[in-house]
Amino acid sequence: MKDVKDTLLDRVSIRRYEREAIPEETMEFIYKAVENTPTSYNGQQFSVIDIDDQNLKEELYALTNQKQLKTCNRLLIFLSDYNKISLLAERKGLTMPPFTNTMDGVTIGIIDASLAMMSAVVAAEACGLGTNCVGYLRTVDPAKVAELLKLPKGVFVVCGLALGIPREHPDLKPKQPTSLVFHRNHYRQDDAKMIEELEAYDEVVKHYNATRAGGTSTNDWVAHILDYYDHAMKYRILQYLKDQGYDITH
Repeated sequence: MKDVKDTLLDRVSIRRYEREAIPEETMEFIYKAVENTPTSYNGQQFSVIDIDDQNLKEELYALTNQKQLKTCNRLLIFLSDYNKISLLAERKGLTMPPFTNTMDGVTIGIIDASLAMMSAVVAAEACGLGTNCVGYLRTVDPAKVAELLKLPKGVFVVCGLALGIPREHPDLKPKQPTSLVFHRNHYRQDDAKMIEELEAYDEVVKHYNATRAGGTSTNDWVAHILDYYDHAMKYRILQYLKDQGYDITH
């Protein structure tokens, strides 16, 4: 098993996997790591669907055109989940507050599922597996994905995680420097200096994309991300959340 430094600092997104199956003891370790994830109030407002059905992975691939969904050995879908607590509350004659109709309720479920996914990423990477987080499963066709996964009310997809024996090792992507990520005691007040550092990082990303192994591009950081934002404006997630029982009012 890799040490924690290598696990966290050498992580890259893997999209091509060997056909070899993941050992069950490795999956059990990942399960335990996920189960021990810190959650808000220990409410554990998340669940995970573990997909090993190749036909289902192929259906999700057909929706997203994300090749890692069909080449991975296991696909974990991390969900915000208030269904479980609602079921037990009803059984015990307790009133379930309309917490899913609040932004805080939505946020807590997303945070819990996201923390659980990171627990899975770290556990899997420590075992030498390749991982890839697939957010597009949340947005590509939410109603169809919910249908395929048979999601009840109170449950929605936060993110997918592809797992498998890696068949590639891409170059490590450059991340923002410490000075842009960490602020001391309060948010930075030196916008001019921050812009200089952001421009420098933008150039680093542009150089990386132009020289990386396995396919190059002319993308910088800022324009590429803004293009994604523009595309994402077309998503209709609010209506999907309402369909799943999250009628957000405040």
